[in-house]
Amino acid sequence: MNHPLDRLTAAEIHQARHLLGDHGALSHTTAVALMTLEEPGRPDVLAFRPGDPVDRRIRAVLLDVVTGDARTVVASLTRERVDSDTPIDPATDGQPPIMLEEIVAVDDIVKSDADWRAALARRGITDMASVRACPLSAGHFDLPGERGRRLLRVLPFVANRRSDHCWAHPVDGMVAYVDLVEQRVVRVVDHEPLPVPVEEGNFDDPAYVGPPRTSLRPIEIVQPDGPSFTVRGDLVEWEGWTFRVGFNAREGLVLHQISVAGRPVVYRASVAEMVVPYADPGPVRFWQNYFDVGEYLLGQQVNPLKLGCDCLGEIYYFDAVLADADGYPREVSRAICMHEEDAGVLWKHTDAFTGSAQTRRQRRLVVSFWSTIGNYDYGFFWYLYLDGRIQFEVKATGVPFTSSYVGDSYATQVAPGLAAPFHQHLYCVRLDMNVDGPDNAVDELDVRRVPVGPDNRHGNAFTRSGTRLATESQGARMAAPELGRVWRVSNPHSRNRLGEPVGYLLVPEGRPVLLADPSSSIARRAAFATRHLWVTRYDAEERYPAGEHVNQHPGGAGLPAFVARDRPIDGEAIVLWHTLGSTHFPRPEDWPVMPVDHCGFTLKPAGFFDRNPTLDVPGHPA
Repeated sequence: MNHPLDRLTAAEIHQARHLLGDHGALSHTTAVALMTLEEPGRPDVLAFRPGDPVDRRIRAVLLDVVTGDARTVVASLTRERVDSDTPIDPATDGQPPIMLEEIVAVDDIVKSDADWRAALARRGITDMASVRACPLSAGHFDLPGERGRRLLRVLPFVANRRSDHCWAHPVDGMVAYVDLVEQRVVRVVDHEPLPVPVEEGNFDDPAYVGPPRTSLRPIEIVQPDGPSFTVRGDLVEWEGWTFRVGFNAREGLVLHQISVAGRPVVYRASVAEMVVPYADPGPVRFWQNYFDVGEYLLGQQVNPLKLGCDCLGEIYYFDAVLADADGYPREVSRAICMHEEDAGVLWKHTDAFTGSAQTRRQRRLVVSFWSTIGNYDYGFFWYLYLDGRIQFEVKATGVPFTSSYVGDSYATQVAPGLAAPFHQHLYCVRLDMNVDGPDNAVDELDVRRVPVGPDNRHGNAFTRSGTRLATESQGARMAAPELGRVWRVSNPHSRNRLGEPVGYLLVPEGRPVLLADPSSSIARRAAFATRHLWVTRYDAEERYPAGEHVNQHPGGAGLPAFVARDRPIDGEAIVLWHTLGSTHFPRPEDWPVMPVDHCGFTLKPAGFFDRNPTLDVPGHPA
C-alpha cells in the first residue's frame, strides 16, 4: 500500500475474510454487517512519509443470524492478527446495521403470518403477490418484549402489477413488528382499515406521464484538452487543491487531507450521520425515524452512475469495493463522480477612471455520489472553488413516503386520498479541521447594531462581535440567521501579512433543527440534530455523532457523551459537527417523484490568504 488512507481493495477484503475465519469469528451462521478500513489516528497519518511501513487494519461488525450474538472485531491485515474482539450488548449498545439480506427476508416472514394476512383480508386484500412489504428500522421505544430483540417494523403497500410503483397504494392502519433472529412476526398492530388510494403514480410510464416534450435543445459540455485535474490512485490535484478520495460502507464518500496552495484546511470530511424523523403521532406510525448512515449504511446503498444522466462533461469515475454480508468483495462501478463545472462569474469590474474592464469565470471541482435508501435518493456533492471556498450540498429526491389521507394535521394530500407525512431530513457533517495546522480555535461571529450615542450620532453604525468557544459545553451552538451568525475557525500560531490569525468561516444555512419534543425517543437518539454546531476535541475513537451502533440504541451515545467530558477546545485539535437539512412539508408537485430539494453549507477563507487568490486566473479572449 502507498498510503495509510488508501481505500480497501478486493484482495484485502478477501484477506480479512480469511483472517476472521481463522480467528473463529466467522462461521456459516455469521453475517458481516459492516466492514471498513480502520483508519490510523490523525497524528500517525500526518507523520507518514512515502516509504514508511503501513499497518493496514479493518473493523468488522459481525452478527450471528441464528443466535443474535454480535461483536466488533478489529484486525491487522499487515500483521495477520486480531487486535480486539468486543461483544455488542444489543440491550445497551444497540444493534448492528440492517442488512439487505434481512430486508429481503422480511417479505416471506410477514406473508406467512396469519395475523398479517388477516389484517390485509380485513382491507379486502387477499392476493399476497400484490403486496409489497416495506421493512423499516424499529427505533427504540422500550415497548414490552422488545428490549434486546433485533427488530424491523413493516408497513404494507400494494402494486397492481410488477411495474406499478407501490408507493401510490399504501395499505394504512396496520403494521407488523418482525423479529429478525426468530424469523417471525411478534406483533401485528391492526388499528383501523383505511381506504387504499387507487390512482397510480408511475412516473416512468409514458401512458401516465404523456409524450415527452420536444422543445429542449441539446446542451453539450466539452473540454477538448481534457480536465484540469490529475489523479494518482486516490490522490487528486486540481488548481492548487489536493485531497485524497475515500469511501466506506457506512459514510460513503470521504475527503481526506484537503489542502489549498500547499496548506492544510480540513483533515477529514464526511456525512457522519443523517436522520429522517416523521411527524405522524398515530399508533401505526409514531415510530417512523431512520438513521440512513448508522442503520442502513449510506455507502452500502451507493448507486452506479451513468454518464449523461447523473454526471455531465469530462467525467472521472472512482469505483467502490465493499464487503457483502458473506464477507466477500462487491464492486460498484462508477460509484464516485468527479468533474469540473463552470460556476459563473468569479470577479468583475469596469473602472470608470482607467477604462479597464475585466471579468474572470469561476470554476469548481465537483466530487459526488448518490445513494438510494428505500423511497428516497440522496446526492452528496463536495465543491472546491478557485477562490479557496469549500461547499457541500445535498440533493434529495425520489418518492415521498406515503399514507392514506385522513385530513389530519401531520400530512399533505398529494393525490386523491393519498398523503405524504411531514418529516425532516437532517444531516450531520463531520469536519475534522486542520486550518494551517492542527491547533485551531473557533469564534462565533454575530452582526451587532450600535445604538445612537456620542460615537454614533446618526445611527448608521453597525459592527460584528466575536465570542471565543473555550470548552465543549460552550461549543454546542445554534445558528442565528437574523444575526448573520458564522463560525470562524482560526489558527493562533499562523498569521497572515496583516498580523491576524489565518482562518476559515463556516457559513450555515440556519434552517430548523430537530422538531420532535426534547423528551422523545428520537431526541435522545439523535441529540446531534438538536444543535447546528458542536465543537469537540479530536479523539480518534469519536467517529459518529449518534454513536457506534445506532440501530435500536436507547439514546445518549455520540455527541452527548463526547461533550460531557467538557474538554478545552481553544487552540486544540478540534472537530466541527455541523447539522443541516430541510423540513419537508410535501407539496402536490412532489408527487409522484420529487424534484431535487437542496441544502448545504460553505467553508470560506477569511484571512487565510493575504489577498484575492484568483488574480492569476486568465481572462477569455474576445
